[in-house]
Amino acid sequence: MEKPRQGFRGLWNISFGFLGIQIGFALQNANMSRIFQTLGAELEMLPALWIAAPLTGLLVQPIIGHMSDRTWLGRLGRRRPYFLAGAILAALALFVMPESSVLWFSVLMLWVLDASINVSMEPFRAFVGDMLRRDQHSIGYAVQTFFIGVGAVVGSAFPWLLDQFGVANTAPPGEIPDTVRYSFWAGGGAFFLSVLWTVLTTREYSPDEMARFTDAEPADAAGDTPGPLAARRYTGSILWIAAGLAVAFGVARFALEKEMYLLAALLIAFGAANAAAIALARAGRGNNMLAHIVGDFAGMPPVMKKLALVQFFSWSALFIMWINTTPVVAQYMFGSSDPASPAYQAGGNWVGVLFAAYNAVAAIAALTLLPWLSRRVGQARTHMICLLIGAAGFASFLVLRDPQALLVAEVAIGIAWASILAMPYAILASNLPQAKLGIYMGLFNIFVVVPQLLVATVMGQVMKALFPGEPVYTMGFAAAAWVIAAIAMLRIVPMVPHASGVTAPR
Repeated sequence: MEKPRQGFRGLWNISFGFLGIQIGFALQNANMSRIFQTLGAELEMLPALWIAAPLTGLLVQPIIGHMSDRTWLGRLGRRRPYFLAGAILAALALFVMPESSVLWFSVLMLWVLDASINVSMEPFRAFVGDMLRRDQHSIGYAVQTFFIGVGAVVGSAFPWLLDQFGVANTAPPGEIPDTVRYSFWAGGGAFFLSVLWTVLTTREYSPDEMARFTDAEPADAAGDTPGPLAARRYTGSILWIAAGLAVAFGVARFALEKEMYLLAALLIAFGAANAAAIALARAGRGNNMLAHIVGDFAGMPPVMKKLALVQFFSWSALFIMWINTTPVVAQYMFGSSDPASPAYQAGGNWVGVLFAAYNAVAAIAALTLLPWLSRRVGQARTHMICLLIGAAGFASFLVLRDPQALLVAEVAIGIAWASILAMPYAILASNLPQAKLGIYMGLFNIFVVVPQLLVATVMGQVMKALFPGEPVYTMGFAAAAWVIAAIAMLRIVPMVPHASGVTAPR
């Protein structure tokens, strides 16, 4: 038997929860630099303070993916328990965040908020694959991208809209403006209610039903993780640990920024985890979470490995944008780098409008431009073209000084953003083993968060060394990263139709 074809209502319900998730995510992206600087953070400190976001994603998503593949809670299902738990925690964090009065507490709440968002977000990627036939994966991720775009518009523009209605947009030094506070509270409610909608209006297929579907793989299709893992050598583990020690030595020897010690620690930790998993597998105790995650990471499908490089550079640019757009716009377009000044706060509100603009473009492009372009040139070339368009948008920040003109740049960035959210997942969804869809989607997130960690640990050092006090040049780095990502898409073979009508890379 085949999975039932989902109509518009089914596609809507499956992804509606992402609307609230993205409202919370957009509020975080557009306002955390503003909150940090309001509470006393210096410009060069921002990358290190933002490190909470990618680090929590790196740790949480593979674990949640592994667990959700193995969860079944009766009527509540497989993925929906994680949607709901993450929504409750994220809503609480959004309510508490704007009450921060000291910098360290706001950083702590960013960790809590981002971890909660990841608990809800990761299973949604696998949920589309669970609920839809293979020939509906592309439209499923396009609808999800639409909700991401709409949610991001709402979350990004909310402080600006409140300002237009007379809500106070300034506050005494060290206090968060009411526009931001009320936006976070509204975002918390929207997050919970939209996820609850998906939980209440969908029914997941039981393990027995999944086994009967014609596109499901046998239980051993993805391979036996403990066996191959036990046969691996410790060479890779030693190299990862050595790389981490080398970074730590470099930080101490050349007096680099201290946050780079975190990068060293992550390299060492990965090497140690890899060695521990091999040792457990050799001892006959390979049936555990660590061994499975390490083994699945080593056994990624070829298409996933090729897309990993694309994701790395794609998300490097995005993290640069999220960290630095507020300082860039406030300083170069509104003439102030003082977080307590009305001009800076006006710049912060305009960044919300800009972020709303690129997300609005992404929502429209997901259901119009991307399907049209992919039918003509294929998914891989579509993604390459969109990345190049987005790179031009980043490059324009180097020359534009009119805040209104930046809307043109955001159109270009929005087209690339739509493609980043849809094309890689559409390519992957039909080429991953169904039994391990959650863990592979979680592992794919590593190539989203690792570049963000690198940006958070390295970009502050680069700014300090090459252009102190001139954050606009970070946009040049973002443009170059998307050009490299576009070139890397040449390694992905154009899509060809299978006899079933489903398309997949050769």
